[in-house]
Amino acid sequence: MNMTKTRCLCLFTKGILNLRRGQIFCRWDGHDGLFTSTRHVPEAISDRPPPSTSTRNNWTRTAADKNKRKCAPPPLFSISKPLNIQCCHSNCRHYSNSNNGNDKNDKNISTLFIPVPVKMTFNPDDINIGEELGASLKDKKAELLQVLNLFYRRKEIQRLAAESGLDEHLFHQAFVSFRKYIVEVEALEPDLHIILSDILAEAGHVDDIFPYFLRHARQVFPALDCMEDLKKISDLTDPAQWYGDARDIKRKIVFHAGPTNSGKTYHALERFCNAKSGVYCGPLKLLASEVHMKTNDKGIMCDLVTGEERRYSNPEGTPSSHLACTVEMTSVNQPYEVAVIDEIQMLRDPSRGWAWTRAFLGLTAQEIHLCGEEAAIDLVQQLTASTGDEMEIRRYKRLTSLKILDEPLGSLENTRPGDCIVAFNKNDLYSISRQLEAMGKECAVIYGSLPPGTKLSQAKKFNDPDDPCKIMVATDAIGMGLNLSIKRVIFNSLIRPIINEKGEKEMDRLSTSQALQIAGRAGRFGTQFQEGEATTFHASDLITLKDILSHSVESIEAAGLHPTAEQIELFAYHLPEATLSNLIDIFVTLSKVDSNYFVCNVDDFKFLADMIQHIPLHLRARYVFCCAPINKKHPFISTMFLKFARQYSRNEPMTYDWFCRQVGWPLSIPKNIRDLMHLEAVHDVMDLYLWLSYRFMDMFPDTLIIRDIQRELDDIIHQGVDNITKLIRATEIRSANGVSSLPDDEITRKKRLGKSADSGKKSRSKPSRDSLKSLKDESDIQNHELDQTKLKTISGRLSKELIKQGLLSQDVLDQLHQEWLNTGTKGGSKGNGRTRKKKK
Repeated sequence: MNMTKTRCLCLFTKGILNLRRGQIFCRWDGHDGLFTSTRHVPEAISDRPPPSTSTRNNWTRTAADKNKRKCAPPPLFSISKPLNIQCCHSNCRHYSNSNNGNDKNDKNISTLFIPVPVKMTFNPDDINIGEELGASLKDKKAELLQVLNLFYRRKEIQRLAAESGLDEHLFHQAFVSFRKYIVEVEALEPDLHIILSDILAEAGHVDDIFPYFLRHARQVFPALDCMEDLKKISDLTDPAQWYGDARDIKRKIVFHAGPTNSGKTYHALERFCNAKSGVYCGPLKLLASEVHMKTNDKGIMCDLVTGEERRYSNPEGTPSSHLACTVEMTSVNQPYEVAVIDEIQMLRDPSRGWAWTRAFLGLTAQEIHLCGEEAAIDLVQQLTASTGDEMEIRRYKRLTSLKILDEPLGSLENTRPGDCIVAFNKNDLYSISRQLEAMGKECAVIYGSLPPGTKLSQAKKFNDPDDPCKIMVATDAIGMGLNLSIKRVIFNSLIRPIINEKGEKEMDRLSTSQALQIAGRAGRFGTQFQEGEATTFHASDLITLKDILSHSVESIEAAGLHPTAEQIELFAYHLPEATLSNLIDIFVTLSKVDSNYFVCNVDDFKFLADMIQHIPLHLRARYVFCCAPINKKHPFISTMFLKFARQYSRNEPMTYDWFCRQVGWPLSIPKNIRDLMHLEAVHDVMDLYLWLSYRFMDMFPDTLIIRDIQRELDDIIHQGVDNITKLIRATEIRSANGVSSLPDDEITRKKRLGKSADSGKKSRSKPSRDSLKSLKDESDIQNHELDQTKLKTISGRLSKELIKQGLLSQDVLDQLHQEWLNTGTKGGSKGNGRTRKKKK
């Protein structure tokens, strides 16, 4: 070819391209444009339609839809030296890898893009047009690789790739795919085949490959062609405008600010009950249930809606004028006269904060009453300014006094009625409850994984003045949701596990807000203890506690946000090959938020998305499954979650019989801690079934029966918690299969004496008195040795496993060893006495 006057004529499906030096005139599906020689390569003209309403509602993508989203090839051109081309057409979009100087963020984004394999289709009956117009490339693979490697190393090509949105990472990934495609495909596209033939014949320049490389790169990374669209979708700078119905009305915000036990929620609920219609949005099922019951007791019909339950006050099942719900279940479409959002400071929660933000911005209520800490006032004022609402602040003081004692508890012997010892892990909780029972002091136990019914039963037991249970051992689960008659709160430790902004678990000191929330449970107004006290177990922690409580609560700086289903749907439209977890990653990385907001942690969502990625589900169902509130750390719960998703994908309903087979129902009263933990996991699985049943009613049909057996299971767990100290003892002396576990020395002795013992049992000769006495003395010595061996070590596999998992500590084992020795000595003497009496 003549390099001064280049003219390439190729056959395409639609269009003829004429090339001349210095300019390119293209005709492609009626799209005309003039490209002149400057510093840019033209973007391929895309025929992707804008997302219409029908498209956004279609969650299942077909192969035809994916093909429609592929861009048309870029115009063909041949140059003798690197040409830089700028599009003069007004509708062409240009993408740059710069994001206002945030190169680090762009680098992180590029690592999230997963290459899409380019399908290599070949029909032997088709004519290879490239070979007809140019030379054959079948025997020139080595030369092609040399040309491609030269292309890859050229700085000019790398610069052009960067201007087209390909950083180093994407450029390398795209080149690897492009090279593999050229080497392995049976028949190249005619235009690419001719360009490569010209380069091998020294009639073309290696830079001529770039437009075809760019076309391939956009097939491998579809995000390159829609980056601006993705950035617009993930723009979260003004979430208030997401809720048009709420912006159309004039709302009044009333902030009830005060500490725990100040009556702020009481005054908000009074307005709720006096309104013609209202909704209460609480952080826990326990609080929503309490408001539901108290409102109905006043003669006001109030429904209950949680993730796992729907309870209507009207016998006909029609909705009532009032509703108590968990904050995640808040409807932003139903109009109300009054709305109450409890614990508004949880806007800052790294996992659930989005639910409070959504309720505050989206509720269509004339009055919205917020109850929470004063630390949230500044942020709420800024959010109210963005919504254009009116705001009123009402401040409250604590109704009863709270005194920080000057003396620590020091010893469990110093506990008295009305005490609540707060521990932040189950090891300490088990240890403390075990020691208290050894002292003859009965205690109630409450921790987070207990079912709500069991928590209420333990609280009722503790609050009952006629019940012998006068002491409570609990985790921070008592911080909200339970009305407890506590005189003194005792912090066993001031260090607790937290989840940081990155979703990682770490140990940290109690914050002022957390310490006040827990200590404030003492001296509740209306109980027998009108004055509250707080202290620590260890003297070294008391100074730290006073220092923590001496500081004011830090102001909340930002409210949480979470990508909605609609936003993820639009992302999936642009990136049809991406997994749901990958879509979430790209969304969060690209998202742009105002200084008053942050994106909540989505690690749990991504964990579930990865878990069910191999199961064929359409996007909406997959999104709903990933929103399920489950404990991902428990293997049994995760296994049942997988089974639910798999059954759903097979369109097989999860009936009562199927469910019972999976969980082994009916279940018995727990015999040890491991049994209790399994029952708690089964209860969570029942919650998961009920949660899914309200999203997929036809696939989870037996809601009422499951709820009935869940109540039975709640009673079984309650019985186990009542006897938790016995379960701890049983856990230490029994192996996982329920058989008594013997120390290694005892097993060795039995192996050594087993045959003689058996032969002695089979012998019909009657032993003499002297032999009986000697056997008895030997038995006593052996029993004493066995007790000593048990005191030193316990060889049960379950004990080692519980220590390994962190469920028990060595201190607990030492205390059990001591009690075991005392109990064994007493029991042994009684047993010998009964034996002698029987022989006589």
